[in-house]
Amino acid sequence: MSSASTSSVFISSSNAITTQTHNHHLTNVLNLSFPRPKLVAARCFCGFTPRSSSPTLFKKLNRVFCSTLPSVSTNTTHYEFSDGGSEVELRLKLGDVDITSRDVIVDPKDDSLAIKVQLDGSLRTLMETSVLYEKIKPAETIWYLDDDELVVNLKKQDGELYWPDIVESWESLTVGVTQLLKGTSVYLVGESTEINQKISRELAVGLGYTPLDTKELMEAFTKQTIDSWESTQGSDAVAEVESAILENLSCHARTVVATVGGRHGAASRTDNWRHLFAGFTVWLSQSEATDEVSARDEAKRHFQDGTRGYSNAEVVVKLGGWDTNYSKTVAQATLSALKRLILSDKELPGKKSLYVRLGCRGDWPDIKPPGYDPSTANDA
Repeated sequence: MSSASTSSVFISSSNAITTQTHNHHLTNVLNLSFPRPKLVAARCFCGFTPRSSSPTLFKKLNRVFCSTLPSVSTNTTHYEFSDGGSEVELRLKLGDVDITSRDVIVDPKDDSLAIKVQLDGSLRTLMETSVLYEKIKPAETIWYLDDDELVVNLKKQDGELYWPDIVESWESLTVGVTQLLKGTSVYLVGESTEINQKISRELAVGLGYTPLDTKELMEAFTKQTIDSWESTQGSDAVAEVESAILENLSCHARTVVATVGGRHGAASRTDNWRHLFAGFTVWLSQSEATDEVSARDEAKRHFQDGTRGYSNAEVVVKLGGWDTNYSKTVAQATLSALKRLILSDKELPGKKSLYVRLGCRGDWPDIKPPGYDPSTANDA
């Protein structure tokens, strides 16, 4: 039996984000401020559905959630952050203020942190972040005053994971996910070629990867547009050409590949995923859902249905509407989901590498021993 953990992110036009984590009957709702202007009709639901028959992994995945676009507000613009291995240290510059330890309130949670100080008869927020880069052990938090600085030491839950910064942001995710990927490529699939292209360029810049576009490669090869090729040769021919290109790209590392969207794309067909599994696959799915719950249910139905090729993807990002101005927002949601996916099984990049070295035989995720012949896999 496969296991699943589904999470979602909703970006509303009121510049606020609601994040929901769904594990069986447990639901946590966080309201996060998002200091970006003009988020008009931009909705992004983000989740991933790992598959495994391992009871141990199933329990582990129940604690995994995808939380993107966290807020961080601070009245203290100067702070220093360092990763010391099993713990991280945050130094907030207090400036010329006269306070004692009794005036300071440090409120750590598993994945958030609030720091406030009593000053001039009022409670002032020094820093408040809704989503730390990763989870901590709140009970082991230590803080103290050091001259004009407030020093906070946070104990990580995962001591092996490097934190680029205190908060999960575009900058910290691009650094952190690059390390987690270990050179594994990323493939973007979905109904819209344009969306795949836009997000692939954003991700490539952030990760330091090479952006590749199967539509551009196909049109350069055929010397005609996709539409004209389809009208003369048929949609099957388009999918066949793209499949051949994906086979060639499967041996490339450190690339973000934008695939052709719609019915004529190879990724829309369940039998054309052999070489897509060479990298981490992300479904940028346009949704009619109006809230997190319906988006989650929609994604779950698509995965269970399995008739659409996109349901093979390891990460799904649900988009309610589309505006190119929010490409970076969607790219950040994608990075956050990829981070959660890899942290649920840190061996995934190595398994992807093995899958490629064995020839992308279509046996993902249950990689067979050398000598396996996919052409005889279904023989009675």
